[in-house]
Amino acid sequence: MYYLALARGYRALDLVRWALTAGAAAVVAAFLLRALGRALSEPAAGPDRLLWCLPPLAAVAWFAAVAARAVPAQHPERITGLTAAGAGPARIRLLIAGEIALACALGSALTLLLFLVLRNDIAGPSLAADIGMGVPLPAAAPVTLLAVPALVAGTAAACAVRLPEALPGRAAAPAPARWSARRAALPAPLLLAGIGLELYGLRPGATDAERTLDLPGGLPATSPALLAGWTLAALALALWTGPLLALAGRLLAVRRPTPLRLLSGRVLTAQSHRLGVPLAVLTAISALLLVAGRSWTRENAEVPVLTLVEGLLILACTVAAVAARLLELRSERRPATAALDRLGTPPGLLTGTLVLRALGAGTVLLVTGGLTLALCPL
Repeated sequence: MYYLALARGYRALDLVRWALTAGAAAVVAAFLLRALGRALSEPAAGPDRLLWCLPPLAAVAWFAAVAARAVPAQHPERITGLTAAGAGPARIRLLIAGEIALACALGSALTLLLFLVLRNDIAGPSLAADIGMGVPLPAAAPVTLLAVPALVAGTAAACAVRLPEALPGRAAAPAPARWSARRAALPAPLLLAGIGLELYGLRPGATDAERTLDLPGGLPATSPALLAGWTLAALALALWTGPLLALAGRLLAVRRPTPLRLLSGRVLTAQSHRLGVPLAVLTAISALLLVAGRSWTRENAEVPVLTLVEGLLILACTVAAVAARLLELRSERRPATAALDRLGTPPGLLTGTLVLRALGAGTVLLVTGGLTLALCPL
């Protein structure tokens, strides 16, 4: 009954979040069912197909976690009502996680219905191996597989909602943490180690015989040193995204700033901790897809359809997670924005701060993403 009443009060953003969660879970369920069909047709290929389902499953779980964490900030009246009704923090967390899990279960159920319809002698010869046509389907197998997206997404959502944030009005927002010089310098050894490994893999005496590591998705073979070096360098650049955002905010507010620069810099610096992780993941995923596209174009290789769909799903979940985090931060800034409106702040000033923050964050992402792409040896 709670979820029926909740659905009646959905707004446009809630419907979009719910539909995105259900759609992403439906695509992951399609991958899982295809792995099941392949395992029925070719039992030896079953474990490899299931491993291919882990990246999109992790992307859906991360999006579910970010979306669930944004719910208390976007709907304080809902959380306040549940608190007044006697629901504690743990129960509120379970209710939010149940909403995410229900959306994933609905998407998985629609995929299972389509899978069963296709197995009813409707699919053509091209899909026969993917759905296990002609092989008896164990009843427990699809149900068990399709329970995984809902359980994983629900667990991630339950772990993401923090107890103080689940009770609005009880405690003020925590003060923004500051990036220390020691913490900001930690990725430097990773970057140096990654560049060193790449230089070793690209040394003049290196031969093609060292490229013994076969990459999936039709990508060319590479050496373990090159892959490990680029991975370490990309990780270091991702860890530097938050400190660079804070640095960009400080630079915006340097040397007698105007109100526009001062507001933009202070807000960007305060939000660098919360925006660093999703923006770093978005940059890394985008760079990885660009590297793959560049390699496919250079080799004139045929792009695997399933690999492309998985990449687009992961990218879509990452973009949706960034949007959910931005909406969460916007909801938390409502009291400050309302106070500025009461003081007579021109609307153009607030719009200008948004544009200036976007330019600062975009510059940081271009720097980190460009370096990640430039250091790739493929």
